[in-house]
Amino acid sequence: MSQLNSQPSRRLPVLAIVGRPNVGKSTLFNRLTREKKAIVDDLPGVTRDRNYAQVEWYGKRFLLIDTGGFEPDPETALKKQIQEQSRLAIEEADVILFLFDGKAGFNPLDRDAVKLLRQVKKPVFFAVNKIDSQPKESHLYEFYALGLNQIFALSAEHGLGLSDLMDRVVGDFPAGQDDGAGEDEAERARPMCLAIVGRPNVGKSTLVNRLLGYERSVVDSVPGTTRDAVNSPFSWGGEQYTLVDTAGIRRKARIVDRIERYSVIRSLGSVDRGDLVIHLLDGPEGVTDQDAQILAYAFQRGKGLILAVNKWDLVDKGQRDTKSYSEQVYHKLSFLDFAPLVFISAITGYGIRRMMEATQRVALSHQRRIKTSTLNQALGELFKKHSPPLVKGRQVKFFYATQTALRPPTFTLFVNSPKGITSSYERYLIHHLRSALALEASPIRLVLRGRRDEDQKKIKGSRGKGKKGNR
Repeated sequence: MSQLNSQPSRRLPVLAIVGRPNVGKSTLFNRLTREKKAIVDDLPGVTRDRNYAQVEWYGKRFLLIDTGGFEPDPETALKKQIQEQSRLAIEEADVILFLFDGKAGFNPLDRDAVKLLRQVKKPVFFAVNKIDSQPKESHLYEFYALGLNQIFALSAEHGLGLSDLMDRVVGDFPAGQDDGAGEDEAERARPMCLAIVGRPNVGKSTLVNRLLGYERSVVDSVPGTTRDAVNSPFSWGGEQYTLVDTAGIRRKARIVDRIERYSVIRSLGSVDRGDLVIHLLDGPEGVTDQDAQILAYAFQRGKGLILAVNKWDLVDKGQRDTKSYSEQVYHKLSFLDFAPLVFISAITGYGIRRMMEATQRVALSHQRRIKTSTLNQALGELFKKHSPPLVKGRQVKFFYATQTALRPPTFTLFVNSPKGITSSYERYLIHHLRSALALEASPIRLVLRGRRDEDQKKIKGSRGKGKKGNR
């Protein structure tokens, strides 16, 4: 596992937002990222994992971390893990922003948190949130009893006081770290976005923790523990990725909690955001209808797909036959016959290397550029070998093709009658193009365009006239 590195190659300054549950950390996170990346709800403890986002504040780029509630003395095991997430965020951060709740007022836990943060050898800023009117500014002074030199008044919901606070925060970022100054963002090679998806409690967060080498996501035996989609940069074999750990996806009929309903939407959004998708299947349970629906959603959007059968160590020994199991999977998921299937145990690390090697193969195929001459030669041979059906007694003619997109490889074909390319013939072309163009592990899209024989004749005729005129 020494190949893995959880830090990006060029390090951005890191700002961690911490505080007790329900003080408005996620609201501030959304305000700074200018989108609803973090789930916001009135129920305490909604944000359970750290959530990362790259943010820019007047030319200064940094990595922002939203955390679960910071409680020095949590009661339950899950709360202890949330506290550990906050501690990890503090360790990662260059600057820490602690939020008090101006609406609820001073809480004895705030004193314990401040005492703990005084031991941190990093810049720490304190702000009282939910100060959205002048009369409420009086709530600010009770927090000075904690012995703090400066406290900022803030309304994350309305953006009040944010400029003064953030100007000071970015001014305390360490010197010499990459803030993106002088570099054209368009010239950067965008890392492949790798989404980890699957049904609840299939082991997604355990896999993320295994890949990153530390407790990146909260893991709990209760299905649906992960609610936000959380991003982490990491590398494998020299390739840079952005890892997305998504909330578990359930059937809509089973979604009662409104927060979990939002998580489902976010999970599907993570599929959209990912270039590659590792879909975890439950080894003992096998492929379910919900798995098929999720994978169909990803397939329709042209995502590079890797099927990973997790908990393989828990499958009965009598049924632990990879060949037989693979046949069952591909029988139920016949539209994914190109996707590699690997058997893993996220909790023990079994098969993780093979999974990442398969991911690299899919990544290479997914962004491969094919020469126009190579593409046209392969398609020409396929049309000669097996012609498409006649259309009103006329033969479908193939003129030429060109690659028009990557991720996934997309080819535009010009023919005299696009309607003559039936779905079965299109599957024939895609199936054989995979082997001919070394795209075995990637979905392929074909776009059909019409071009009439008469137009072709006109083009040839105009070329012929041009040649005669040059004689």
